[in-house]
Amino acid sequence: MQISSRFTIATHMLIIIAIKGRESKVTSDFLAASVGVNPVIIRKTLSQLKKAGLISVARGTGGTEIIKDLRDINLFDVYQAVECLGKSGKLFRFHDNPNPNCPVGANIHKILDHKLIETQQAMEKQLSQTNLAEIVADAEVGKGI
Repeated sequence: MQISSRFTIATHMLIIIAIKGRESKVTSDFLAASVGVNPVIIRKTLSQLKKAGLISVARGTGGTEIIKDLRDINLFDVYQAVECLGKSGKLFRFHDNPNPNCPVGANIHKILDHKLIETQQAMEKQLSQTNLAEIVADAEVGKGI
């Protein structure tokens, strides 16, 4: 299993917006060139970040800016903005039809549910402990940005 690239794309975009936005407009074409993906993906991600209240996007002439203090945006905020966990809100999805006549199949939820919830909570806690200001600072240090 692998989490989609939406989270890392969004984080990459926010770093670019935070750094380059100080000196010039940051457009979806500029972001697409930096991230290396189709501008359509960038625009969809911008829409998700805007809906989450993290950025503003100027139509027409373009330009995107972060509307919250970088210290007030953590990686979990970014993750929640762009990753779809569905109605369940669960990172891990169970297979649909475990065999109730099998001793493992009949008990698989009892065996795994709690462990999977703990794993998701640990990941969310870890993401919550890193804010965008820290990530931007890491990107700027010695990187020639």
